[in-house]
Amino acid sequence: MLWNFNFNLPTSIEFGNGKVKNIGKRAKELGGKKALLITDKGLAQTGILEKVTASLDQEGVHYIVFDEISPNPKDVDCEKAYHQFKDEGIDLLIGLGGGSSMDTAKAIGTLLTNEGELRDRYGVNLLDREIPPLICIPTTSGTGSEVTRGSVITDTVTKQKMAILDLKIAPKLALVDPELTLSLPKSITAATGMDALTHAIEAYTCKPSQPISDALSLYAIELIAKYLPSAVENGNDLEARKNMLLASLVAGVAFDNTDLGAVHAMAEPLGGLYDTPHGVANSIFLPYVFEFNIPSNPEKHAMVATKLSANKEGKTTEELAYEGVVLLKEMAAKIGIPTLRDLGNVNPDDFPFLAEGAFEHLCTQANSRELTKEDYLKLFQKTYEAKNTSLIENV
Repeated sequence: MLWNFNFNLPTSIEFGNGKVKNIGKRAKELGGKKALLITDKGLAQTGILEKVTASLDQEGVHYIVFDEISPNPKDVDCEKAYHQFKDEGIDLLIGLGGGSSMDTAKAIGTLLTNEGELRDRYGVNLLDREIPPLICIPTTSGTGSEVTRGSVITDTVTKQKMAILDLKIAPKLALVDPELTLSLPKSITAATGMDALTHAIEAYTCKPSQPISDALSLYAIELIAKYLPSAVENGNDLEARKNMLLASLVAGVAFDNTDLGAVHAMAEPLGGLYDTPHGVANSIFLPYVFEFNIPSNPEKHAMVATKLSANKEGKTTEELAYEGVVLLKEMAAKIGIPTLRDLGNVNPDDFPFLAEGAFEHLCTQANSRELTKEDYLKLFQKTYEAKNTSLIENV
């Protein structure tokens, strides 16, 4: 195969235990005199926020804290923060928390330096100016937002998740500290871990995949298969936490240089309509989209299955790939991911609306196998009818 690709890594990365202590120095190096620190209320209770503010205080960097973050960030929250702080002379942004905090920071930055409303910037490369320098400090192992040029925001009018995709919102620095993930509850560890797995699998199997991202994706899949169960079972296992955070970061670099696929195309309309946590939604749809996509590239799907610990002895490529479906379902069941029906608020009457949203989603174009609206409708129905995530339906 003759490759033709680009690879970008606009974010400097500092990875390791205790890296959060560098935030004050790094903020000064980026010229920050007054920072807007975007986080969620829960982090103040864990002591993580105090670690950040103590370092900023030590270096004399002034800051304002905005902690009104929704699990699925909403346009109204971003606009509220913008109107509240637009005249404060903010010259640095810090996103502390999960993907919601980091995506909100990117969206607020968009409003601070670009005229108009947030919805004017939904799409690819629609920003006129760079946002203020952004430092991201992830406290979950899932989104990879600390190294991506994307921000996903729920439009509260249309109930749709919309994306701002532009290098102008990419973080300048990612401070990636595994110790900050030790306080994560089991449910969040499970959902965010499966989110990272989805990123790695879709980056590897999507149409725009390329060799550097392929290598990163396979490494991330292998790490997650090995360490996610341990991280969920024992949240104080620092070795598992370190490797999960590394996998999340690596998967983020991978998909930021390729794309995602139909899992995200389905998960984001679901999250927009029902406020379903993004990682949970991805986890639910991943096995069914993986199964649907196998005919488009059995070899790559078989490789994923191998990285998930499938035994390839005596199996054809297709058989090995379909074993990956079983392993994905078993992993989700083992770590406590609910089924679509078990969410309790999903109405099958909404499936045509969700299928329409999935079909129109940008990720549909990159999915390894082409889908119609009818295909999406069938996938929603099939996922909803599943009674046990550890049992594979007949193919």
